[in-house]
Amino acid sequence: MRIVVLNGVNLDALDRRDPAIYGGMTLSELETQIYQWANQIGCTVRCRQTNHEGEFVDWCHDALDWADGVVVNPGAWGHYSWAIHDAAELFTVSVVEVHLSNIDEREEWRRFSVLEGLVDARIVGKGPEGYREALEFLVKGPDK
Repeated sequence: MRIVVLNGVNLDALDRRDPAIYGGMTLSELETQIYQWANQIGCTVRCRQTNHEGEFVDWCHDALDWADGVVVNPGAWGHYSWAIHDAAELFTVSVVEVHLSNIDEREEWRRFSVLEGLVDARIVGKGPEGYREALEFLVKGPDK
């Protein structure tokens, strides 16, 4: 199984953000952990991160041709980017939305997701472990 992990805006600065909320891990450390989990679970992963919304959309389009599953953490874009909604709407494979922090218990504006209704699962507030849970979900399949 081939899975793309798409991380959005500001995730390249994880280690500079509030560690009480985001955990203090660098993006490189997070990606290394994701690759290790993928190896243990038995899937192949490609991690990508950008601060440019158009590039994020391009990567969604690229994944249409090869990915068997998608993990997406759009960061703040998930609360207002209809361009990302429209790109994610094209997926015919399972999609899991992940947020390191529990956005349901943070500021009101963070509680809305443009991906609502498009994703097969939403994992929030579990830190890096949320990515492992997302990979496991995709490998098992949404109906298992």
